[in-house]
Amino acid sequence: MAENLTLSLPGQKALSGESDALFMKTFTGEVMTAFEERNVMKDLHRVRTIDHGKSASFALLGKAAARYHTPGTAILGSNKIATEERTINIDDLLIADVAIYDLDDAKNHYDVRQEYSKQLGWALAREFDKKTMRVGVLAARASGLIADEPGGSVIKGGPTVETDGEKLAEAMFSCAQIFDEKDIIEWERTLIVRPAQYYLLAQTTKVLNRDWGGAGVYADGSVLKVAGIQIIKSNNLPNTNIASAVTGEKNTYYGDFTNTVALCIQKEAIGTVKLKDLTVEKSGSDFHIMYQSTMMVGKYAMGHGILRPGCAIEISKAAA
Repeated sequence: MAENLTLSLPGQKALSGESDALFMKTFTGEVMTAFEERNVMKDLHRVRTIDHGKSASFALLGKAAARYHTPGTAILGSNKIATEERTINIDDLLIADVAIYDLDDAKNHYDVRQEYSKQLGWALAREFDKKTMRVGVLAARASGLIADEPGGSVIKGGPTVETDGEKLAEAMFSCAQIFDEKDIIEWERTLIVRPAQYYLLAQTTKVLNRDWGGAGVYADGSVLKVAGIQIIKSNNLPNTNIASAVTGEKNTYYGDFTNTVALCIQKEAIGTVKLKDLTVEKSGSDFHIMYQSTMMVGKYAMGHGILRPGCAIEISKAAA
């Protein structure tokens, strides 16, 4: 009977037995760490995990009313609270894959697998953020789903809202006012902007000035909050016209985002359904023998959709 031998070039780690298990543990950990580091949206919206199925529903409730009790009358539950369900589908399996050639791994003076693991994690994080941010903007343009639920809002600030930090800060105060008037809870409000707009805010005296109640550090180029809304920068906020769906998408992620400058959301605005959370797989010995390479795949199966449009506001450079 032939004996399976695993040989390695100098400086190369053998992928068998205990070293194989250690490699998988390390590689998987690095992919997930990279995903967590670059994923902006994971904590900014509702996330639900399911064991099986093609979709999941989120329950949406309207408002209850209070009333005075008349002595001697029975309390029978007079509130007729509006209810609705929002279904989010699971998209096809999203993957990021790479084949690591053994000889390249041996020749390089750095850890090739560690660098590739970061790239896989970052690629999946970018797609997660791109999809959820698009859904957030679409939520801001949508109507309420139940009778007493407000729809989203679009603040049209004109071209200067993209180039003037003070104008953008003023739009943020308008966001806070809109949320307050819609009875949207005050915590877990976030503004997402691209780096250019973030640093415009960071240079705005009114935003940073402590006497004005500003929160930020000019020396660090950071700005924490405006009008009680935390600020996060991301390159994944959509800025192009995405005309149609991509094969594999089971929810709506497309629209014209050319005028989108910022997205302000409260955590209830959108939702994600997870069927298969982020995992990593490695090819077997047959692939390795044929190609002298190790195939690594990072993957997940999720879907994203609108929940409460009233919790989303788009700041647009379109003319008012």
